[in-house]
Order: sequence, then structure tokens, then C-alpha cells
Amino acid sequence: MADQIDSLVIGHLRHIRKTVEATAPDLVDVKARMPAMAGTLGHVLTQLAVINGGVDRVEERLGRVERRLELADAWLLDG
Repeated sequence: MADQIDSLVIGHLRHIRKTVEATAPDLVDVKARMPAMAGTLGHVLTQLAVINGGVDRVEERLGRVERRLELADAWLLDG
């Protein structure tokens, strides 16, 4: 009975080893791609900051136009 359990455990361990060995190359590929993805994410975040700055400037200009045309108070009452 103990021999059967040992054989079963050894069989499972061999299967686990095969799975780990098959997964290892994929992990190497993932590790190689991570720096490129981090760089791309940094670029996207930089561009998002630039866009947000532009939106802020447009909001400021729109506020000045509303004040000049005396629309700011009406807009606040509508909201």
C-alpha cells in the first residue's frame, strides 16, 4: 500500500516538474517584455499629464469668456 502511495506521489511530482519546466520559458519572455511595457506606460502617463494641462488651460479661458459675457452666474444657477 505504501509503495502505491509513493508511486502516486512521485507521478504527481513528475507532472508538476514538467509543468514548471514548460512554464519557465514563458516567464523569461514576460520578464523581457516588462521593461518595454513600463516605458510605454510612462510615456502614456506623460502624455496624459500634457492633455490634462491643456484641458485646464481651456477651462481657464472658458471661465474668462463666461465672466466677460456675464454667463458665469447663469451657468451656476442652471447647475
